Amino acid sequence: MADSAERTPVAVHAPDPILREGVVGQLRRYPEIDLREGSGPGTVALLVDDALDEAALTRLRRLVRSEGARAVLVVRSLREAELLDVIECGVAAIVWRHEATATRLVQAVLAAARGDGDLPADLLGRLINQVGTLHRSAAGSPGAPASGLTPREVDVLRLVAEGFDTGEIASKLSYSERTVKNVVHGLTTRLHLRNRAHAVAHALREGYI
Repeated sequence: MADSAERTPVAVHAPDPILREGVVGQLRRYPEIDLREGSGPGTVALLVDDALDEAALTRLRRLVRSEGARAVLVVRSLREAELLDVIECGVAAIVWRHEATATRLVQAVLAAARGDGDLPADLLGRLINQVGTLHRSAAGSPGAPASGLTPREVDVLRLVAEGFDTGEIASKLSYSERTVKNVVHGLTTRLHLRNRAHAVAHALREGYI
């Protein structure tokens, strides 16, 4: 059994009790997961739903912004128009329902708890394309605020966008893991961004990566 200080608190949110109990039953087998009834600061909120309707989006915003949780979204599908909404809400990880094995859920939960992003590869590609389109359409807008990213921040975010975790980024850039975490924390705090995925979306929108 993992020490309680090392366990990740997780609250499962689902639209019906059968679905919720199914997910809870999968996670209960993992000693590193500490299942909780409610979300709060330091908790990973695992939100499972078929599709992202307005009610689910409102729940996401409340969990992240009001309750201070880190959010993982498990969803069957996501429309293009919803993708940036989800990132802006502060979702740290997204898992497709058809890929939501117990192992995959735990991987996403632990990534969210660390502050890492965890997006499916096809979704990351769609995000890059969508934000690139937004950036090109806004390129001629006068008075657009500069995001003020440093070259080091751009280097780190480029590797985050390619799916590397903290240890891999540190190795590639010859930094310590603490330095990488400090770089990400510094830019997310300065620019009022929710998490790594939001930082990548911001850097893409501003044309840095």
